[in-house]
Amino acid sequence: MRPPPTLTDHEIVALRGPRNQVDPWQPYAALLETEPTAAGIVENVATLLLTNRECPFRCLMCDLWKNTTPESVPVGAVASQVRSGLTQLGVDPADPAGSGVPHIKLYNSGNFFDRQAISLDDRQQIAEIVAPFKTVIVENHPRLCDGQLVEFQQQLSHQLEIAIGLETIHPQLLPWLNKRMTLEDFDRAADLLQHNDIQLRCFVLLKLPFMEEQEAIEWALKSVEYAFAHGAGCVAIIPLREGNGAIDQLRQQGSFHPPQLASLEQALALSLQLGQGRVWADLWDLDRLPGCPSCRDQRRQRLEQMNESQKALPLFSCPAGCQDRAE
Repeated sequence: MRPPPTLTDHEIVALRGPRNQVDPWQPYAALLETEPTAAGIVENVATLLLTNRECPFRCLMCDLWKNTTPESVPVGAVASQVRSGLTQLGVDPADPAGSGVPHIKLYNSGNFFDRQAISLDDRQQIAEIVAPFKTVIVENHPRLCDGQLVEFQQQLSHQLEIAIGLETIHPQLLPWLNKRMTLEDFDRAADLLQHNDIQLRCFVLLKLPFMEEQEAIEWALKSVEYAFAHGAGCVAIIPLREGNGAIDQLRQQGSFHPPQLASLEQALALSLQLGQGRVWADLWDLDRLPGCPSCRDQRRQRLEQMNESQKALPLFSCPAGCQDRAE
């Protein structure tokens, strides 16, 4: 496989549509999710999608810029968002376990330790707010993983976890994504976390451009294995989606087709069978994936059950007799 030259930052931005209107004093979403813990217990997670300045890395596949601002938000705004989001979810930050929500995700469409996105003052306020949570999960680029993470961990009462987009270990496609990350960068960040008792979770993409279905499943599985080999406790498999401009152009050119729903099922089932850590399929926009309409609801339910049980469940018979198979 020899992909075409990587698009420049300017070319990627030029292909975008407009941003969404966002309020710098409010998270653009506050969700209550469930996740299985390493002990196999399903627990609630408060997930806050924070509004802040766009990530400086212009990854070709990213669509998170849609809910960001072009400039830094006022100092204090992001900390205010965290307070507001917890209030919306009915979670008492002083006693999150008592509220039945012991874990929190702070996803900011970029990098938590980018001071242009989240100021140091905000970060210190946020540490005070979320310190009682059993797990605090934030996202960050490997090249921005440094001593700041260790300092933040020390401000918490329990466990910090860093979510990193590994995306793929494909030797041609990882650099082509314009992520400005090498596997050596990822390895260095993973070592830093491991040596400081900070947990790691990873995102892996399913079906990058120029890949056929089976090839996409194989590379997703290889990437999941790589993440676990470097200390990840859990991995989310994310079907690559359109809507950011660059991926839409690739589809028009015939270089990208969304993964089949059956491919996501197979990638999840095979990853769970590794028995190396927790894995779940990202079900956001699942209805956009091609698949049989007669058994789509059953397939969604199967994926939800596998996410929660962490077991590869048996296949079922489609009422329309389709030949889609996850394994």
